[in-house]
Amino acid sequence: MSHTVFRLRRYAIVRDEEPDAEPHSYAMECAVCSETGPPSTDADVAHDWVPAHLRAHAAHLTYREHVTRPYRAIPGRWL
Repeated sequence: MSHTVFRLRRYAIVRDEEPDAEPHSYAMECAVCSETGPPSTDADVAHDWVPAHLRAHAAHLTYREHVTRPYRAIPGRWL
């Protein structure tokens, strides 16, 4: 008969600011047709897609911003 022991541990979830962390990224999505502009690490560059899309689709007036931020779990004390 095998014997298994489980140990529980606390973790803190924090933004990953390590040098090797992936960068934040931003992208805009049209809420009318779901077309998405190109992702960028600069929010202003991602937002530049909206006027071009609006020129092509004058009735598409609502948009969503998608932000991706890396996080990491930091091990804490054992319970």
